[in-house]
Amino acid sequence: MSDNVWMILAIVLYFGVMLAIGWYSYRKTNKYDDYVLGDRGLHPFVAALSAGASDMSGWLLMGLPGALFVSGMSELWIVIGLLIGTWANWKFVAPRLRTYSEVANNSITLPSFFENRVHDTSRVLRLLAAAIIIFFFTFYVSSGMVAGGRYFESTFQGDYLTGMLIVGGITVLYTFVGGFLAVSYTDVVQGSLMFLALLIVPIMALVSLDNPADIFSFATENAYGPHNEPNDTYFNLIAGVSAVTIIGNLAWGLGYFGQPHIITRFMALRSPSEAKSARRYGVFWVTLCFIGAIATAMISTVYFVQKDQPITDTTSYETIFLDLTRIMFHPLIAGIILTAVLAAIMSTMSSQLLITSSALVEDVYRVFGKKNASGKTLLLASRIMVIVVAVVAILLAINPSDSILNLVGFAWAGFGSAFGPIVLASLYWKRLTASGAIFGMATGAVVSFVWGNIDADWASMYEIVPGFISATVVMIVVSLATKPAPAIAAEFDEAQAVAKFSESHPKLSFQESRDAIKMHEGTTKGSGAV
Repeated sequence: MSDNVWMILAIVLYFGVMLAIGWYSYRKTNKYDDYVLGDRGLHPFVAALSAGASDMSGWLLMGLPGALFVSGMSELWIVIGLLIGTWANWKFVAPRLRTYSEVANNSITLPSFFENRVHDTSRVLRLLAAAIIIFFFTFYVSSGMVAGGRYFESTFQGDYLTGMLIVGGITVLYTFVGGFLAVSYTDVVQGSLMFLALLIVPIMALVSLDNPADIFSFATENAYGPHNEPNDTYFNLIAGVSAVTIIGNLAWGLGYFGQPHIITRFMALRSPSEAKSARRYGVFWVTLCFIGAIATAMISTVYFVQKDQPITDTTSYETIFLDLTRIMFHPLIAGIILTAVLAAIMSTMSSQLLITSSALVEDVYRVFGKKNASGKTLLLASRIMVIVVAVVAILLAINPSDSILNLVGFAWAGFGSAFGPIVLASLYWKRLTASGAIFGMATGAVVSFVWGNIDADWASMYEIVPGFISATVVMIVVSLATKPAPAIAAEFDEAQAVAKFSESHPKLSFQESRDAIKMHEGTTKGSGAV
C-alpha cells in the first residue's frame, strides 16, 4: 500500500475512536446539566488532561517547535508564562470556583456564575459575558476549521474544503451527540496522543543522531534551516528580545484566569478538594509536553543537516515535527503519531463549540426566551446551537483571511482581560459589585481589542497587559463607588468555608462538606443559646 493509504487508515481509526467515545457519552447524558457540565462528576485526571488538551492547539506541536527552531531559546518566555499560569490557575482558581459556582445558585456556565455571584438583576453582566464568548469563540472555532483543512492539504495533498468539512464534521458530531462528557473524554485520548507524540518523536530523532550531544552546540557552530551561518545567540534567552516583549510573553500566563474553555473544567470537578490532584496531573502533562516541543526544535537543528533531509515549510519551519515523523516511522505509525496534531486542533475546537452553544442557550435563550424550559427542550436547544455555531464557523473558514486568523491571536488576551480580573475578584474579594464587574469586563474587552489593533511602536506590549490592568482598576474603582447586594457577604463566606473545609476533608463530596458546615454552625448556635 502507498504511504497515503497507511496514513489515511490511521486517521480513520482515530476518527472511529472519537465517534465511539461520543456514542458512549451520549448513553451517559440524560439531562441538560449532563450535557453542559457533566453533572459535576469529572475525575481529576480527566479534568486535567481535558483542560490541557483544550488549551494547547496545534501551536504546541507546530508553532512552538518552529519558533524555537528559527529564533532559539529567546522564544521560551511564553512557555515560562504559560507554565506559571497553568499552575496558578489550578492552585488559586480551581478549588474556589468549583465551590462558589455551586453555592451561587448552581451556576453551570461562566456568565451565569458572574451574574449569580454579584446578584445582578439587570442581566447586563450575563449577556455581556455571553456576547464576548460567542463573538470570540465563533471565530476561534473557524480557525480550527481552517487548521483542519490545512492539515489535510499538507499531509495528504488533498482538497482544503474537503479536509475542513471532514475534521469539522467529526468534531461537531461527537460534540453534538455526547456534549461535555464526549468533549472531556475525547480530550483525554487527544491529550494522551499529544503527550506520547511529543516524547516519542524527539527521543527517536535524538537516538538516530551520530552524536546526540551535538544538539547543545550545533546551532551556534553551524548553518542550519533559515540561517546561512551559525546562530551565535541560539541558547541566549534575552538576545534580541526587549523587556517589553519579555513582559508581554510572560503575561500570557495571566490569560488562564479568564479562559472559559479551561476554567469550566474546574466547575465540573467532583469536589473542590480534587483540584489538588488535578493540578499535579495538569502541570506534569504540560511540562513534559513543553519539554518535548523544545527538544524537537533543538534536535531538528542537527537532524535535517546531518541526515540531509528537506523541511517542507521553509518560511516559518512549523512542519519540523511533521517532517521528523514522516521520515523516521512506517506510514501507519507516522499516521497515528500525526493524529496528535489533529487531536490538538479538534480538542480545542470541540471545547469552544460546547462553551459557545452553552452561552447561547443558558445565557441568551433562557434570559430572553423560556426561563423555565424543560430539561429536554434545553438539551435539544444546546445540540442545535452546536450545529448553528459550526455552520457559521465553516462559512467563515471557506475563504480564510488574515483578519480571521489574527482574531485568534488576541482572543486569548480578550478573554484574559475581560474575564480574568472578574474571576479573581469573584473568588477573593467580597466587595465586588455588579456595576464593578460590568464596567471592568467591558473595559478589559475593549482595551484589549483596540490595543491589539494599534500599529505603533508605543503599543508593542502584548494587549493582555494593558487590558488586564485597566479592567482591574475600573472594576475596583466602580465597586468601591457602589454597594454590593446584601446577600453577597453571607454567600461569599459560605463558599470560602466550604472550600477550606473540603481541602481538609478530601474524601467528602461538595454536598457532604456543605452539610457538615451547616450542622456545625447549627450546633454552635444551639450551644450559644443554651
